[in-house]
Amino acid sequence: MVETRRITVLSAGLGVPSSSRLLADQLAAATEHQLADAGYQVAVDVVELRDLAVDIANNFVTGYAAPRLAEVIAGVEATDGIIAVSPVFSASYSGLFKSFIDVLDPKSLEGKAVLLGATGGTDRHQMVLEYAMRPLFSYLRTRMAATAVFAGPQDWGNADDGALPLSDRVERAAAEFAGLLKGAQPGRKPAVAESLPFEQLLAGISGGR
Repeated sequence: MVETRRITVLSAGLGVPSSSRLLADQLAAATEHQLADAGYQVAVDVVELRDLAVDIANNFVTGYAAPRLAEVIAGVEATDGIIAVSPVFSASYSGLFKSFIDVLDPKSLEGKAVLLGATGGTDRHQMVLEYAMRPLFSYLRTRMAATAVFAGPQDWGNADDGALPLSDRVERAAAEFAGLLKGAQPGRKPAVAESLPFEQLLAGISGGR
């Protein structure tokens, strides 16, 4: 039987299109390819957090998650792995990104595989991955790929600055992330126990006598 791995992509980009979404798509495609080669089926759900901005803000005020936000939260809780990509603002992840993480039950991410990505206008922002995003997901007790990917303006052009090309960094990170998704998944929620009709339960009890 072919196993399925569910991956939720969280993109906190604000533009249309956004560089965060472009990077997220590349990471997702590379991971899907890696897992398919390993014999897994892959289901990818892409979440554009900007579409949930109002619902996220309302959730803080009312304590109630609107239907679409509730659906996304449930999807994150049920997923096997998360690809999280945020633009960099003021030397950290975006407020929208952090606000979404804050509406989740912190325990719901425990044990889940995570691949981190960030985008920014200058390479000086790349340390956000190690000094902001990685500590956040470490606090949430996730299992993170060792390689995180930062993409700056030069990564979307033809400039050759001698650095490892974005495609190579994406492939390396995706391979590590796929490795975390192989085998048993400690972050997967247990299946909900099936509720049997009373008559069937009674028949089972009687048959065991």
